[in-house]
Amino acid sequence: MHETKQRLLAAGLRLMLEHGYNGLGIQQILTETDVPKGSFYHHFASKEDFALQIVDAYVADVHALLDATLADGRRAPLDRVRNFFEQVREVYEAQGYLGCLLGALGQELAGTSEVFRRKIDGCVATLARRLAVCLEEARTRGDLPATTNTIQMAEVLVDAWEGAALRTRLARSGQPLEAVLDFCFATATAR
Repeated sequence: MHETKQRLLAAGLRLMLEHGYNGLGIQQILTETDVPKGSFYHHFASKEDFALQIVDAYVADVHALLDATLADGRRAPLDRVRNFFEQVREVYEAQGYLGCLLGALGQELAGTSEVFRRKIDGCVATLARRLAVCLEEARTRGDLPATTNTIQMAEVLVDAWEGAALRTRLARSGQPLEAVLDFCFATATAR
């Protein structure tokens, strides 16, 4: 990927987390990155295209983290799932607890943009499906009750996490994320 495009996407992610889609102007991005307007439009057709590519880059990072954590055969499946979320929490902490880009943009734009609603919903659903595979491995091993619906569990875990991510943004603390993980994993494994 071209260095200028990478700089724009990295700055755009940070600025979009801070200001939201509607609160962020192209000029602010250009000023932040010291990139001329023509270069911006060389890489992106519009602000919407820019934001959608930020979502793609963000999701690629999430999937890389999923790949690294869920494939770690040295850990039990439930430990891998929890480790994924703990590493995401560390990213949120490094960003000043601004929450999840998908959740933030979803809340801001889902009611006004079908393009963003579908994109973000698809990203969240894919994340849940990938987690469900690892949860199914845990169920098969006996780490979860045999009757556990691992798809539903993954969806609820992601939904609860997204809600807690919003709370971290309000509280500027990772405590809501830890509470969700503790509750979800204790409940899931209770017999």
